This record gives sequence, structure tokens and C-alpha cells, in this order.
Amino acid sequence: MATFALVHGAWHGAWCWGLLTPELIRRGHRVVAPDLPVDQPAATLETYAAIVGTALEGVGGDDVILVGHSLGGSTIPLVADHIPVRRLVYLCALIPEPGHSLTEQIQGGDMVDGTYQSGLSGLDSEGCRSWTDPGLARRAFYQDCPDRVAEESVSRLRRQAWTPYRERFPLEQFPAVAATSIICAGDQLVRPDWSRRVSHERVGAEVLELPGGHSPFLSRPRILAEVLSRIADEVAVSDTDA
Repeated sequence: MATFALVHGAWHGAWCWGLLTPELIRRGHRVVAPDLPVDQPAATLETYAAIVGTALEGVGGDDVILVGHSLGGSTIPLVADHIPVRRLVYLCALIPEPGHSLTEQIQGGDMVDGTYQSGLSGLDSEGCRSWTDPGLARRAFYQDCPDRVAEESVSRLRRQAWTPYRERFPLEQFPAVAATSIICAGDQLVRPDWSRRVSHERVGAEVLELPGGHSPFLSRPRILAEVLSRIADEVAVSDTDA
């Protein structure tokens, strides 16, 4: 059994793990899925990380596996810098570059498919952006999800404060924690070629690939749960070997 801390990405909330969570519990795992204040301009990546750490207080055990989806991939290294965890799992993730902002990396051109930007509002008076084109939101996040799931998910997207994109990633180096990167070959947001390259270069991650788009927890929750369970089994075996 492992404790999975599921860290959602931009515009989303803890609701997005609703199909994956029962699959993990059914396989004997514990799940912690905090809701992050993505719509609050004062919240930084460190704010997000502190909320995840607080959610894990009292859970007990040393079996925590952090799963960071999309923007959550920039949060989980900060959590691991403060509390002991067994594995970092980057899921279709924006893996940060120490000393640089995500905005700088996005402007570099190869991190994301920039067509999604035309579906967003400009920055509002509080420095937040919202989805204005539901069709583009669906293409970016949910292109291979069942219609009902995709439509409901688009309707639940929040505005996203741009603070975490503008700030420089605060760590000088990544924590010394084993990492796995799960890449979806049909991801219409985070480019798979970029993910394959930086997963090795930045975090030395084992790379696993799934079919489909950016949100496998909604399109393929059972398959993703099986993959995460295998990762937990590998962590348990490494403990035995040690």
C-alpha cells in the first residue's frame, strides 16, 4: 500500500481526480488530493506546496508518492524539498527549470502547443486568465474523454492566477528523490517530445508512455491506476532489496 498525494494543475481542482481516486483505493492505496488556490493571485508555487504538505500531516508512514499533473509538476519538487517522500511522478507535467520561470520556457516554443493560448482571456485586473473558448479547452485537456466527462470538466475550470507562471522556480537543484515521468503520446498541450527530453535531462526520470491526451485520470483512470500501482510496487520492492 502507498499513499498517493495527487496534485492538480492549472485551472483545475481536486475534483479532477474523482475517477482515479476510487481506482487507487480499490487497489489498497490511500489518496490525498488537496484543492489548490489556483485562482488566488497571492498564491505561489511555494503556497501550493505548503498546502500539499499540510494535507499530508497526520497521514503517517513513509510511503508517500507525489503525483503532479501539468502545472502540478512544478509543485511536487517543492513538496519533496520540505518533507520526505518516496517517489515523484510527473504526469503530463510542466517540469520546471531551476532559476527560470514557466513563462520563459513557454516562450521558448517547444514546451507546449501554443494554440491553446487563443482560447484564453487576457490577464484580468487581478492577474488571472480564464478559458473563453470551451472547444479549445476541450481539445487541450479532454480530447479523448467521454463527452459527458469532457463537458462537465470544461464547465468546472476556474480562472488561473498567472503568479506561478511568472515566478522563477525557487530551487537551485531538484531534491534527491527517484522520479517517474508519465507521458501521453497524444497530449495536445504539453509536447511529448519536450517531455521525453527534459524528463531525462532535468530529473533523471524513468519514462513511461500511455496513449491519449493530457488528462488520463479522466480518459483512462483504470489504466493510470494500474500504472501508479506498479510504481508503488517498485518502491516497495526497492525497500525490500535495501
